[in-house]
Amino acid sequence: MTGSSFTTQALVATDRPSRYLVQLCKHFGHKIQTVWTEHEGELYFDFGTAVLRTRPEGLHITCTTGDAEALDRLADVVERHLVRFGAKDELVVAWSSTGQAA
Repeated sequence: MTGSSFTTQALVATDRPSRYLVQLCKHFGHKIQTVWTEHEGELYFDFGTAVLRTRPEGLHITCTTGDAEALDRLADVVERHLVRFGAKDELVVAWSSTGQAA
């Protein structure tokens, strides 16, 4: 991605981060390019990228796009799917935007 980028991050508390990482990547893999292992994953949407990493305390997500509107869209898509997949675990996604970088 060239030019400015917008980023937001979240750490979703769960004792099963690998399960949700793989589930998200497999789900989106039917529609977009994805790559993943048990501990890292990347989702390549045409309007931005989501990077997933397992942590001892949960699933860390970083979304990066070229503009603020696309960032909101990307974060919403990832969050809605994750919350739906993790309904039994009552997953909560709290985004922390880091803003724009040149």
